[in-house]
Amino acid sequence: MISRALSLILIFTFPVLAQGSKEDYQRADDLGKRFSGKVFRDRVDPKWVKGTKKFWYRVRTGPKSEKYVLIDSTTGARKEADKLDRLLPKKNKPSTNGSTVIVLPAPRTHKSSGDSTTITFLNKTKQPVQFLWLGNLNSPTPYGKAEPEKQIDQHTYAGHVWIAKGPKNKTLGVFEATAKPGLAVIDGSWKPSKEKKDHPKRRKKSETPPDGKWRAVISNYNLTLTNLETNKTISLSKSGTKDNPFTGQIYWSPDRSKIVAIQRKNADKRRVHIVESSPKDQAQPKLKTITYVKPGDTIDHPRPHLFDLSTQKEIPLNNELFKNPWSLSDFNWDSDSSQFTFLYNQRGHQVLRVVAINAKSGKASSLIAETPETFVCYSRKKYYHRLEETKEIIWMSERDGWNHLYLFNSKTGSPKNQITKGKWVVHKVDRIDHEKRQIWFQLGGIYPNQDPYHVHFARINFDGTNLVKLTAGDGTHNIDYSPDGKFFIDTYSRVDLPPVTELRRTKDGSLVTVLEKADHSALKKAGWKTPERFVAKGRDGKTDIHGIIRRPSNFDPRKRYPVIEQIYAGPHDAHVPKRFSSRGHAIAELGFIVVQIDGMGTSLRSKAFHDVCWQNIGDAGFPDRVLWIKAAGKDRSWMDLSRVGIYGGSAGGQNAMRALITHHDFYKIAVADCGCHDNAMDKIWWNEQWMGYPLGEHYKASSNTAQAHRMEGKLLLIVGELDTNVDPASTMQVVNALVKADKDFDLLVIPGAGHGAAGTKYGRRRQKDYFVRHLLGVEPRH
Repeated sequence: MISRALSLILIFTFPVLAQGSKEDYQRADDLGKRFSGKVFRDRVDPKWVKGTKKFWYRVRTGPKSEKYVLIDSTTGARKEADKLDRLLPKKNKPSTNGSTVIVLPAPRTHKSSGDSTTITFLNKTKQPVQFLWLGNLNSPTPYGKAEPEKQIDQHTYAGHVWIAKGPKNKTLGVFEATAKPGLAVIDGSWKPSKEKKDHPKRRKKSETPPDGKWRAVISNYNLTLTNLETNKTISLSKSGTKDNPFTGQIYWSPDRSKIVAIQRKNADKRRVHIVESSPKDQAQPKLKTITYVKPGDTIDHPRPHLFDLSTQKEIPLNNELFKNPWSLSDFNWDSDSSQFTFLYNQRGHQVLRVVAINAKSGKASSLIAETPETFVCYSRKKYYHRLEETKEIIWMSERDGWNHLYLFNSKTGSPKNQITKGKWVVHKVDRIDHEKRQIWFQLGGIYPNQDPYHVHFARINFDGTNLVKLTAGDGTHNIDYSPDGKFFIDTYSRVDLPPVTELRRTKDGSLVTVLEKADHSALKKAGWKTPERFVAKGRDGKTDIHGIIRRPSNFDPRKRYPVIEQIYAGPHDAHVPKRFSSRGHAIAELGFIVVQIDGMGTSLRSKAFHDVCWQNIGDAGFPDRVLWIKAAGKDRSWMDLSRVGIYGGSAGGQNAMRALITHHDFYKIAVADCGCHDNAMDKIWWNEQWMGYPLGEHYKASSNTAQAHRMEGKLLLIVGELDTNVDPASTMQVVNALVKADKDFDLLVIPGAGHGAAGTKYGRRRQKDYFVRHLLGVEPRH
């Protein structure tokens, strides 16, 4: 009886053995190859047939098989064929090579970084093709390689740019990722060309009004006015200097009787100096200098000036309502020339105000204002749209505790009605239909039985009536509208649900037909483990905290695995993946359970949830994270909570080290890559958005550098010497503080590396080694 009981204990508490071996590392490195191309019927990229209500698409049905599908959108009728010729006449055949991501004419770095997504690279050439991420134009980062007639799935972010290289470093294509997972076909047809500039030229009407009588220009730093009939020039301003010039922002009133011009007092810009220790083209180091403005620095100070052309004099303005700008934007004259308005974002981001200036008196008034006790999330939750014909404004606000849309009178600023309302949030306005007075938008949290982070689509009238939820499936959605706007193709997925694609009616969101349900049986057969979604209560005992759990492909529930949190607690977004991905997790594959959690202080929930980050970046949601991990481990005997590690990069690097400062009783090992360890050392816009202005003791309270003496545990700091995103000095200053506090730690400086040095091949290996050595207790690759 005793021996039987002992055997049961051994079964249920058997620790991980023989992990971290050379074979484990090889298996982790091969995950991309093992899992790539193992999901079928997962993408529908419609090609609408001109002059009809029909569309077709190509869908992979197996490793070497595909079907062409023709759909009648009015009835949902479906036809399939092995070749497109059997479905369509030749005149309707496509001229493209099948790529569904954005094909760029020339290499460039990304202009934005959006949601997590996937590019599938399909190599239709006869030579191997290497794929590189263009995070840095001069030194792209190599990732995967596709053999001829093979494809690989590459995780990336919407807006990121990738380049395909063939033999002899020949460029075979440049691709930009889209929010919707897409296909990049490399078939030798790509040709380079000059990329068109996508920014508009300065509008001449700002200098010359439509009647062509006057021309306003900046001359010798001042605003001058030239009569085009007499060629006589008048100087309207005299205060402009080299350091305090009038800019090219000139706004004429519709009746051409007034001009608004912007003067800007220029601030000296901070410069950061970085040493490239090992340049490729010479033996001696190089000094690189970049402009890098930090929290608390003096910034440019713009201010408007109003001029009356009839008197040729300035009408003085009282700047009390806009005296300390982070920015002035969205300048606009009312059609009757009675007032002009602009958007004032106060430095420190606790005031966002629409200011109206009376054109006759120069008196300023506040039309609409957000003045929360914490912060206005201008970087993500700002929407200001003027309806000129009806004298209205559509405005985004969290004033009721949730991110919603409101309708205001643009002349008086009086509220007309709240457009959206409820314990859910508006994510983004997609378009405004002025004629039908409707708003099309994205939202989250409207379905109580779903994950509140799932992206859904809806439509609503300006007066707040007739809310039409266009999507309903339990997942996060992407939609593509038909050319006539009467139908849309809706693809949704979850981390534990491969994509489902449906055809729906735009009128009411009703289902026409299910187009595809992805088949991932081959992926599971290859060893892929479904990420597990888990929800637990946060620090208040009431709020749901969402996260996921990842397991190795050789997972054995009888064993006990160390737990590693992959953290990024940046308040600008939520970060736990919501869409399906066939990727495995290389660190989990070495014998770990890897979790990702969105704690309080991150975005896309209630205002109160987000406000936890205010002047409190150091919190990083850890009270919620620890409770979540403990709750997950309660019913999962295979999670060994006596061995918990954490890693992250950038803001996540700050978070990872912070775990060993404030919660070292729980987290034992941390790898912090390129961390912004002191928010006063990092870029101004991101840090003042959450930490405010002016700087105070709260900056020190959240600073890993100031709190380094409290650090306990095993810490590996990684930094790239050429990081231009986060000043590398941020890491070196925390190193200095640790040395002064006589703390043991490890430091890896990677020469030539930029931001995200842990993502380099060497950095990835060292990060893995650290966890294997200190959490598994074995020497790596033995």
